[in-house]
Amino acid sequence: MEHTTKSHCVLRMKDLPKKIGYQPSTIYQLISKGQFPVPFKLTPSGRAAGWLESTIDEWISSQASSSEPLDSN
Repeated sequence: MEHTTKSHCVLRMKDLPKKIGYQPSTIYQLISKGQFPVPFKLTPSGRAAGWLESTIDEWISSQASSSEPLDSN
């Protein structure tokens, strides 16, 4: 029997600009409009929050599939 271990990488806000190309202010604006995944608390009573990298990757894929191609002219 084969065991597959799936690792979960948590991204923090400081990681997102490099990954998705948006600044934190834009990300927070998208979250407030319901257009970006909401982060989860890393500890129940703490302030630290993050996103699973897989969630962000899915968001990027959905953006790519729903956008119109750029005109090459």
